[in-house]
Amino acid sequence: MKPSSLHTPILCVSLLALAACQGKGQGQPQMPPPTVGVIKAQPQSTTLSKELVGRLSAYRSADVRARVSGLLVKRVYQEGSDVKQGQLMFQVDPAPYKAALDSALGNLASAKATATNAHVTAERDRALIPKGYVSKAQLDTDEAAERSSAAAVQQAQASVETARINLSYTNVVAPISGRAGQQQVTEGAIVGNGTADSGTSSTLLTTVDQLDQLYVNFTMSAADMSAMRLAQSKGSVQLSDPNKTSIQITLPDGSKYDQAGTLDFSDTSVNATTGAINLRALVPNPQMQLLPGMYVNLAANLGQQNNIYLIPQQALQRDVAGAYVLVAENGKAKRKDVTIGSTSGSNWIVTSGLDNGDQVIVSGLISGMPPGVQPGADINPTPWQPTAGGKAPGSAAASGPAAGKQ
Repeated sequence: MKPSSLHTPILCVSLLALAACQGKGQGQPQMPPPTVGVIKAQPQSTTLSKELVGRLSAYRSADVRARVSGLLVKRVYQEGSDVKQGQLMFQVDPAPYKAALDSALGNLASAKATATNAHVTAERDRALIPKGYVSKAQLDTDEAAERSSAAAVQQAQASVETARINLSYTNVVAPISGRAGQQQVTEGAIVGNGTADSGTSSTLLTTVDQLDQLYVNFTMSAADMSAMRLAQSKGSVQLSDPNKTSIQITLPDGSKYDQAGTLDFSDTSVNATTGAINLRALVPNPQMQLLPGMYVNLAANLGQQNNIYLIPQQALQRDVAGAYVLVAENGKAKRKDVTIGSTSGSNWIVTSGLDNGDQVIVSGLISGMPPGVQPGADINPTPWQPTAGGKAPGSAAASGPAAGKQ
């Protein structure tokens, strides 16, 4: 074998080893840390609101009932129209009641005539008694007849008044001003006034509802109410005066109703069946846009929350341990478990878990390879800029000072 053929493999192996060493010295290119958007958490105050569901009812609702018995002659009002208090709505046949009034008037006239005759007789005997022409017993009898006839006149007058009232009841009028409902009894039907002895009620003809303002009835759990009272005692919540608590209604189509309501009633006890407290608010309804019986969503402004943090919703994350956010600290991501309340606009209300000045990561959480930014990972924090239509903390949704950006 020739010497040159022995040196060739050795030379190739040396060249390969040299190339490998050079490649190892240069190293693999490093990926830069992901860029994340952060905001500076600052304590502030915001409105304490509660999302609830309520049902509307009429401010006042009055039954229109027959107050005398008889044949229903006609309906005067138009169903579904607005009526004024005292306006004629139905008419019951007045003929028998007019006859009863005429009879009572006749009895009154007869009683008055008898009383007049008795008075004349008594006066005459009183004038004759000093002359001895009339005995004292006769005078006593005449004066007794005078008194009895005067009482009969009063009784007859009461009968006339009763007959006149019953005749007036044949005209059934609106008890309140409002919107009249559907007729419950047709013309030609016999209606009754009902009596306590018979145990029957008077015939319902229709109803009138006052709709220029409405009640919205809703409930709040006793647990939520207790939590708010506890927060108030600690100073983190300032509850508003119940008489000034405002209610904002959301209509079934999702639009906001342009009139705010005011809480006007809070029950003094908890419903044993539902464990909730009954509440009621008064809502203006000048355009009759709302109707009794409607279910509506409402936001109750219950006061103000103090020393809370408003964090954009996309910054909040959840796992089996609960809600948390990532904050930027010394170029690394750090996890902080938080306690959240309700929402305020596009932000979550964080009641605990954050410190003043924390750099909360809002965007870039899913940058890079899955599963995205993790606690302890290197990051490049930059001030967060909300996207079009987004809102940063401190926008119009919050009532406190604006949360600053880094």
